[in-house]
Amino acid sequence: MTTLDELDDAARWERFVGLQQRMRSVWDTMRLDNDDESVVIVPSVAVDSLASAGLAQAFEERFLFLLLLLRQPALRMTYVTSTPIKDGIIEYYLALLPGVIPSHARARLTLVSVDDSTSRPLAEKLLERPRLLADIGAGILNRERCHLIAYSTTNRERDLALTLGIPMYGSDPRLSALGTKSGCRRLFAEEGVRHPLGAEGLRDREAVVDAITSILAEHPGTASMIVKLNDGVAGNGNATVDLRDVDGGRPELVAERVAVLELESPTLTRDEYWDRFARDGGIVEERVTGTELRSPSVQLRVLPDGQVELLSTHDQLLGGPSGQRYIGCTFPADPAYSRLISGPAEVIGRRLAAEGVLGRFAVDFVVVRDDAGEWVAHAIELNLRKGGTTHPFLTLQFLTDGRYDGPSGRFLTSTGAERHLVATDHLESPALRALRVGDLFDAVARHRLHFDQSRETGVVFHMISCLTELGRVGLTAIGSTPDEAMDIFRRAEQILLTEATTAGRAAELPA
Repeated sequence: MTTLDELDDAARWERFVGLQQRMRSVWDTMRLDNDDESVVIVPSVAVDSLASAGLAQAFEERFLFLLLLLRQPALRMTYVTSTPIKDGIIEYYLALLPGVIPSHARARLTLVSVDDSTSRPLAEKLLERPRLLADIGAGILNRERCHLIAYSTTNRERDLALTLGIPMYGSDPRLSALGTKSGCRRLFAEEGVRHPLGAEGLRDREAVVDAITSILAEHPGTASMIVKLNDGVAGNGNATVDLRDVDGGRPELVAERVAVLELESPTLTRDEYWDRFARDGGIVEERVTGTELRSPSVQLRVLPDGQVELLSTHDQLLGGPSGQRYIGCTFPADPAYSRLISGPAEVIGRRLAAEGVLGRFAVDFVVVRDDAGEWVAHAIELNLRKGGTTHPFLTLQFLTDGRYDGPSGRFLTSTGAERHLVATDHLESPALRALRVGDLFDAVARHRLHFDQSRETGVVFHMISCLTELGRVGLTAIGSTPDEAMDIFRRAEQILLTEATTAGRAAELPA
């Protein structure tokens, strides 16, 4: 009997490649209602960008929309988190299941808590506990009909798949360089996909100064450039360099501007930023500007048989000091440019499939109107993982059994009705700390915010567990039109803030 510790890295990769070959047969038997079909979900998040263990737990719970897979009447699911999930939150999601008795679904769900609230990736915590992993493995009825779902794919998730003896629906971690800021710029160039002016493969501040100086020599009108960490997430690894009035691109003036670059992350200092840049590397690229500018994205997936499937287009809602931090999305993207971005995204998808990528990924764009009034698209990022647009779209898809129609740029339910959504992970206010989870559900019931199965519109909340600790919650608002979805979103936001204000108001002292 071989243990993981007895395998060197080369042997682990060899074994992993063989295990992943089973994913196609697992995929082919999914949704056939086999009694021994199961899935193990480990929503492990790299926590560099997360401010607390409580937020890390909330991001692990952001994946709870996958409980909607339990609408398949025979599927068994194991869902792992760092700390226990409140029963009320589980009940909330199971109540969303269309046509399924919640108690029947609950009997097929196994919740596993590591009981470790430290700020480390969940996969790392699991690997430190072989007995717990053995218990999870013992609950797998048939490894030929089971797979692992993870948030991202690193060597840790590879080792989890090996230990459990099941394939992972996700890419080989050795391909992760394709999804870095440097890697995707190279890929865009090789595939002829338009992308911003810039330079990649940089390792320190001096290299950034040299790259910007060279770019200004050829393009003296460049007013602003963005420095990006290779592995930055949701815009938190970005920083802006103001190049206005930099006379002739003189290196000493560029160095002065780089020294005072404006960070998007509210938690990093400049010294910490450059330390991470030296560790992970990064890029600089021109900040695309225009009188009208949007930030859409395209979601695709590579199936186990190598087919590339266009899943959705979104318009991203951005915030932060200079508007580069991801805070939410609307879906679908504006049809005026949805095909403009899905075309090059499919080109990128076919290249990724040829490289051996598996599972979901997203391509981020900036689109801007040119002088003729036409939209021009620039690819800026490739995320080889599930991201902020994944859970709103899949929530909508699972609830309505619908699909995205690429040619028309519309999402249609199983009955042919059109649906739109507005979603955020960042409904946040210090006032929200006055609300407990039960208060949220009480507001949902009293104000009829729950998703209406008959109308297929309404609100689904997520990241619920960090409401009281951090004053933050996520939500997805679903409507028949873009305006209705936004109205539902704003109404839910206003109701929660009003409820929080009421809950935080001091009561009169007893007589």
